Amino acid sequence: MAGEQAVGASGRDASAATVSPTSARLADGIGSRRAGFKRNASLTLAALGVVYGDIGTSPLYAVRESALAAGGHTPSAAAVLGVISLIFWSLIIVVTLKYVVLIMQADNDGEGGILALSALAHRTPGLSRRSKLAITTVAILGLALFFGDGMLTPAISVLSAVEGLSVESPGLAPLVMPLSLAILIGLFVLQSRGTQLVGSLFGPVITVWFITIAALGLVSILKAPQIVAAIDPYYGIALFLREPWTAFVSLGSVVLAVTGCETLYADIGHFGKFPIRLAWLCFVLPALLLTYFGQGAALLLNPHKTPIAFYAVAPHWAHYPLVFLATIATIIASQAVISGVFSLSKQAVQLGQLPRMEIRHTSATEYGQIYVPGMNALLAVGVALIVLIFRSSGALATAYGIAVTGIMVLSTILVAVVAVRQWRWRLWLVLPVFGVLALIDLFFLGSNALKIVEGGWLPLAIAVATFVIMDTWRLGRRAHLEKVRQGSLPIDLLLARAEKLSQRVSGTAIFMNVRSDVAPAALLHSIKHYKVIHERVVLMTVYFEEKPFVSDRNRLEVIKLGKGFFEVKIRFGFFETPDVAKALELARSHGLALDADTSTFFLGRETLVPSSAPTLPRWRIALYMWLASNALSPAKYFCLPPNRVVELGAQVAI
Repeated sequence: MAGEQAVGASGRDASAATVSPTSARLADGIGSRRAGFKRNASLTLAALGVVYGDIGTSPLYAVRESALAAGGHTPSAAAVLGVISLIFWSLIIVVTLKYVVLIMQADNDGEGGILALSALAHRTPGLSRRSKLAITTVAILGLALFFGDGMLTPAISVLSAVEGLSVESPGLAPLVMPLSLAILIGLFVLQSRGTQLVGSLFGPVITVWFITIAALGLVSILKAPQIVAAIDPYYGIALFLREPWTAFVSLGSVVLAVTGCETLYADIGHFGKFPIRLAWLCFVLPALLLTYFGQGAALLLNPHKTPIAFYAVAPHWAHYPLVFLATIATIIASQAVISGVFSLSKQAVQLGQLPRMEIRHTSATEYGQIYVPGMNALLAVGVALIVLIFRSSGALATAYGIAVTGIMVLSTILVAVVAVRQWRWRLWLVLPVFGVLALIDLFFLGSNALKIVEGGWLPLAIAVATFVIMDTWRLGRRAHLEKVRQGSLPIDLLLARAEKLSQRVSGTAIFMNVRSDVAPAALLHSIKHYKVIHERVVLMTVYFEEKPFVSDRNRLEVIKLGKGFFEVKIRFGFFETPDVAKALELARSHGLALDADTSTFFLGRETLVPSSAPTLPRWRIALYMWLASNALSPAKYFCLPPNRVVELGAQVAI
């Protein structure tokens, strides 16, 4: 009691109050727990809007397509129970056990996603060059598949929601496609303004969405409680035993219930593992199970309503409000996917797998809110064409799934590498765990492969095109840098000749270098044309590490080469903005005072031409040259002061 009075008094009169150490620790503990609870609650709510929008809108079409595949327009009770059982166990095994429990443990310094996972696997000590190349290839393929999925998800989500208008009013059917197209185009147009103003509404709106579909599902279950029997895996297994081919084909639609599971892992850097897991286990999973079982109950009572399975659980008076809520939810889900594409594009650029792009930050406080104009334009055109080609969510469902299942297989492979190499799992544990997960993934992938002719070719075509571009950039960049090395002068030779080559002038010249072992081409051209060397010459090389962030302590390294020459190495993580001017401020603590506003930055502006003896096929050389010519300039990408940059031309034959 005295302790409580002392704590209370301390807030009013510090001079008159004395707080016992025990009470202080107790108060601090309570305060920190309250602060931690508030923070986790806030992050959990935010995660609902960003992480779970995609998987949360899958009920719009997952049961419909699965039941149609398993039993046609009027499926039998056994088919309905089998489909719901498969969906239930897919959510438990694939999403809960594989992603929420297992894969989320494989974070790369707190970040997730296919690129972060591949970078983590790549950092494993003792990997051979061939193994590293295989991991890089898997990462590029995974990113390519994600881009394909990124075009399909907004289209199928918005179409499936707007199609609800035609359920009660068939006369509105002709408006579904143009209205969906208008919503999607508007969404892409607004990307440049960021989501900061409306982003705070994402969590509450998706929360209302989950509560609504859970409540409707529960009411439907109470009307046909026998659907709860689908929890027993017997019904899913029985579907395979009774009609193995039909059951296998239906897996291609069952997987629609788990699309978006990759987002759970990709967004752990934004929200943390605990809030994402808490939201899934305590809120999202129960809501999804209620709506899926509710739709199954509705189909047991009215099998002919399979084509409108989602809306079959809603009373007539709630139909249009549900359509409106579903449309808002799918817009939020689409926004989350678009933001994910932007984020992965930035990571790919900084890991050297895509050319430099313009990346704008749309929030002063949230580092993850970015806008990539070039990628936004590609997505907008791609999504619009997809809507115009397929015209309905049912037709799109044939194309949807193969990209998702491909990413699932690749994620399993990469996590298995991490488990063996970094977690030090024994083979007797790795083989059964990842063997079972890989088998499930391959079943889903194989089932979706059957849909390639009907529409699955589209995400594969997008993925192949993306893979070719990324692989060409990687190979072309390697050949390009080798040509630069061959045509340049080693640093030690430059230093030996420095005094003889030119006279000195006052000032600091900073030369950006792509390789730290040779002299920058811009420096050699400066000496050749101006016949002078600055009093201080800084040879600066920027590195991107295979981790999301680099601390200021490890950001910059200064090496004194002598004769007024300095080598500066700057390191950034793949999640960071490469602000070179700001990073150079740290050089003072290393004994080199640099001011970006008074120094001159010399950059090489290279003109690429085909070599008479190219090291790559000519079509790859042509593609690489086109990509390089359209890449963002180094001055803009590295945030250099525009009035302090001098570009010197050079020709490189590759």
